Amino acid sequence: MPRRTATMLASTLILIALLCAGVLIKVPYSEMSPGPTVNTLGDVEGEPVLRITGHKTYKTSGNLNMTTVRVTGADYKMNLVEAVAGWLGHDSVVVPHDTLYPDGKTEQESTQENAEEFSQSQESAKVAALKELNIPVTSHVVVSTVVKDSPSQGRLHAGDIIKNVDGTAVEKPEDVAKLVTRHKPGEKVTFTVVPAKTAAAAEKAGKEPKGTEKVTLTTVKAPKDDRAIVGIQAGTDHTFPFDIDIKLADVGGPSAGLMFSLGIVDKLTPGKLTGGKFIAGTGTIDDAGKVGPIGGITMKLVGAREAGARYFLTPDDNCSAAASDTPDGLTLIRVKTIDDARKSLEKLRTGDTAGLPSCSAG
Repeated sequence: MPRRTATMLASTLILIALLCAGVLIKVPYSEMSPGPTVNTLGDVEGEPVLRITGHKTYKTSGNLNMTTVRVTGADYKMNLVEAVAGWLGHDSVVVPHDTLYPDGKTEQESTQENAEEFSQSQESAKVAALKELNIPVTSHVVVSTVVKDSPSQGRLHAGDIIKNVDGTAVEKPEDVAKLVTRHKPGEKVTFTVVPAKTAAAAEKAGKEPKGTEKVTLTTVKAPKDDRAIVGIQAGTDHTFPFDIDIKLADVGGPSAGLMFSLGIVDKLTPGKLTGGKFIAGTGTIDDAGKVGPIGGITMKLVGAREAGARYFLTPDDNCSAAASDTPDGLTLIRVKTIDDARKSLEKLRTGDTAGLPSCSAG
């Protein structure tokens, strides 16, 4: 065999061996890529994303798209070839597996957590939108979860409204833990609650829940320290003056909060919030309307631009990363609150684009 042919054959065999090894070698990385975007003012599978009943609504136009990121599953192990391809590609990001699934979370656990965060983001979006419009929302501190085999099991129930602890009124979920931990393990603590069934019936009837019960529990020692606990987690529940239904399947996490809240505001106010323009965005939102940072910002920018967005509402804390890799034709608008976002959309409607708050790299 001629030397040149032998050399080419050997090189080919080595290349094949390397490719086979690359396919077989698993690496501790996961991939993020642009996910679908959804217009919160539009429909999905023939159903409106936002449906409001019991209050006057107005016609909308344009787009207020929430954005998503696709990630490889927790149980999927990338091989070396896939990781290298992801690193070299522009429309995906390869990150350490533990970044997406910390503490060894399974895919099922991660999906459940994302679903809970998505549900909470919907509630906060409703609250933030109505507060922005000065529409009253009634909030209650409630029993969110009850720990199995704890003093509270069978005595307190998820959905019970906590009025006070030892006679001291509670205004925030964290107040409950503070009042309980004033005790030592083994001491008694008394909760005054509106039972969940009573609260649900009152909400259905559109009335303020009444009829309290006192529940006295004996505290126990926390598993990891000497704090007194009763085995519940407190949260916040809201009673809305009319129905706001958000329907969107196969989406998780809290990052759609801002866009949901703006969609609700647009439907509840005359005029067209977008001015007919294609606007996308992202950001968590709390009950007070504060916008928080999210993950996967660069992938969301790519997905938004591919969908046709011209402007992107960007959480202040994500601005630097977003500005360092912005797709052509997409203008970033920095937002800290839902009020910031509304004011920026007003500038877009009037053509005052020079006055828009922008993002800068680094």
